[in-house]
Amino acid sequence: MLKGNLYLDQIYTTTYLTNTDIDYSAQRTIDKQTVKIISTCNFIDQKLNVIISGKTGAGKTYLACAFGNNACRQGYTVKYYRVPELLLEIQYAKSENIYGKFMAGLRKTSLLILDDVGLKSYSLEESRDILEIAENRYNRGSTILSGQVSHTNWYDLFPDPTIADAVMDRFVHNSYILALDSKKSMRAVAAEKIIRDIIPV
Repeated sequence: MLKGNLYLDQIYTTTYLTNTDIDYSAQRTIDKQTVKIISTCNFIDQKLNVIISGKTGAGKTYLACAFGNNACRQGYTVKYYRVPELLLEIQYAKSENIYGKFMAGLRKTSLLILDDVGLKSYSLEESRDILEIAENRYNRGSTILSGQVSHTNWYDLFPDPTIADAVMDRFVHNSYILALDSKKSMRAVAAEKIIRDIIPV
């Protein structure tokens, strides 16, 4: 049985964040208008993507999950993966001869969230798997990609420039871009919210 193939409504209980919890204070640089546009979920209907980048603690995962939570509430199918775990899932699917079925499941999902993009450079096989996902979802579904590496540096992650170009073409040119910078960790924001819920001021 494949592990880690979780729908977002199963993991949001650990994030405690929705769109209404996004911190727009002066300590954070975030495009509020773009967030509002994405929160309508029209980008899913239009088969557009979202790319979120920023340093550790900037709130990339929380923001991606807030968007996914909102999509779930509006009736869209959503799946979340950390990219390193997704690549392991794909290897498992290949070994069990269910690769086609697994990839079809990704293709049919309305919104696919890929977190921790660019934690390491990808092997040629991993690059081809990522391209297959990008190709399958192009103009068919929306993808949110988040990671510390800016999309402008994604070329360095792939050993084959041709594959890099193809991935960039299918994921980037039709994307909303959110570059986050924060002096306050979103983990701290989440902790503060939990405390406020437990001990109202």
